[in-house]
Amino acid sequence: MGMITMEHRLLDYFMAVAEELHFTKAADRLGITQPTLSHQIRLLEQEVGTPLFHRAGKKIHLTQSGTILMEHARRVIHELEQARLEIGELAGLQRGRLRIGCSGNHLMTEAMISFHRHYPGIVVNAVELATEETHDGLLGNKLDLGVVYLPLEDEQIESVPLFDDELILVVSRRHTFAGSASIRLEQLSGLPLVLFQPKFLVRQMIDSACKSIGLHLQPIMELSTMESQMQMVIQNVGGTVLPASYAKGLSHPDIAVIPLTDPTPRKTVGLVYRKNMFLDHTIQAFINHLVKI
Repeated sequence: MGMITMEHRLLDYFMAVAEELHFTKAADRLGITQPTLSHQIRLLEQEVGTPLFHRAGKKIHLTQSGTILMEHARRVIHELEQARLEIGELAGLQRGRLRIGCSGNHLMTEAMISFHRHYPGIVVNAVELATEETHDGLLGNKLDLGVVYLPLEDEQIESVPLFDDELILVVSRRHTFAGSASIRLEQLSGLPLVLFQPKFLVRQMIDSACKSIGLHLQPIMELSTMESQMQMVIQNVGGTVLPASYAKGLSHPDIAVIPLTDPTPRKTVGLVYRKNMFLDHTIQAFINHLVKI
């Protein structure tokens, strides 16, 4: 490929097309016309000396060269962003926004409250995402930090364990188990349960704990949010199994929260961020807040 000396702007154009895989959508995102974008990509292909996209009608996909360039372009854009932040730090500038992907906002409610009290000028933008989406967001430079259930295996990601989260049983106050100090996992077998769908981590945690004692749960309902599961518990339709970190924020007179034992489904929650990332004051302050809590 020889020595490539390309403009940063061309890389931005290339990345937009590589992510959208659609010239018109990429042009809209960049705020330029589609012919201008096509022309710029052709210039880039001439500079590189090889096609970067296969074009088949309206459909396009990356060539092998395009995939290689995309990996390097991500790194270049990331490095420039890091340089901008470091230079900004020298000038005493503070970033005004933190972008965080988390496996449930309840995992960091306390941290967000205390952080906001100390740094009211910084907007914390916390989005509930699947672990995979948080991982991709960190590597794609769309997120600064993640709060997820560990392990997150990737040599480009740094992990800091924060706390252990265990699963607990939540039932209606009218339920026969409501007064119990704890419930053994095997006692769930005959219970009407309202659980997460199998794609959710909490469901996978309870299923694998049950599997370890030869138990297979068959819920009467499978839902996608903790709130909807709680509504079913309040109406005494069935019990549910949720993270203790979520349950401790619940204060409803009609529910009872009961620990699970033998075994207790448990996982470590941790902070994740991209390796070699410049941790400016804002990110460092937020990490300190999370680690302290």
